[in-house]
Amino acid sequence: MASTVIVDLPDTTVSKISKALVKIREEGGAVALGRVLTLVIATDPEHLEDAVAAANDASREHPMRVVVVAVDQGAEHIVEARINAQIRVGGDAGASEVIVLRAFGAAASDSESLVTGLLLPDAPVVVWWAGVWPGHAAQTSLGRIATRRITDATTHPDPQQALVDLGHNYTPGDTDLAWSRITLWRGQLATVLDQPPYESVDSIRVRGSVESPSTTLLAAWLHQQLLAPVEHVLHEDKAGGWGVDSVELTRISGTIVLSRTHDAVAQLSAPGQPIHDLSLPRRSLRDCLAEELRHLDPDELYGRVVTSGVKDLTAAQ
Repeated sequence: MASTVIVDLPDTTVSKISKALVKIREEGGAVALGRVLTLVIATDPEHLEDAVAAANDASREHPMRVVVVAVDQGAEHIVEARINAQIRVGGDAGASEVIVLRAFGAAASDSESLVTGLLLPDAPVVVWWAGVWPGHAAQTSLGRIATRRITDATTHPDPQQALVDLGHNYTPGDTDLAWSRITLWRGQLATVLDQPPYESVDSIRVRGSVESPSTTLLAAWLHQQLLAPVEHVLHEDKAGGWGVDSVELTRISGTIVLSRTHDAVAQLSAPGQPIHDLSLPRRSLRDCLAEELRHLDPDELYGRVVTSGVKDLTAAQ
């Protein structure tokens, strides 16, 4: 594997960064690829490297330019406006070119002006808030220039309240990683219900951590799809895990139970059937990000679940 080319540009400008990118290509340090989008990552120094690693992994499926805006807490109050940049291409950067911007002073208060000159022309812009919470994403300076906006409710001090806020503020193009974390759960449950006997579901019970907004989204999705009452049980026991624990679907013939027994395994039991162990791994940050980048049009199902689904679920409790 080719080594990663890293170019540091202290106290620089967007114009100098663009010229450095051109120079790197001309010198053969980067392979010219058809970039399909620009991914803008808004983060802080603590979450920067994890976010870049996830983006690099996802770029092998979605070649892209990654622009990272990392702002230290209090950086806006520094008197001197300054941008320190780093360009990473090749090697560990995957199929992306990564531009890391560390902004200070007045430069830290206007993220849109920092990234505008670095966006790929005529390509969609996706903004991901990694490890930080944007509030009303679509109304932020970065959110206004984005085709898709990716948040993560687990970064909110109260993840359950975050879902309520996401529903109130939903704008087509919004999505949250809590939704992509339950893709495998939704797939397994849909498969089970697509097999005989084809009975309606009389009641639903979903159990998981209070720190898991994914548990709430799964309960809201099931409530909408099956039109059955839901018992939504959230626990605070850290030993019980941080995600979805189990789903029980009760029908006239008995109860279907899908429960996690291990980080990568779940157990399925159904009336008249032997108990099965199923592959149900906890999804990595890279997997969730890559899924969200596969479709750049608004996720209408997520929109319905996070708005009316969560609201109806809360009202029914």
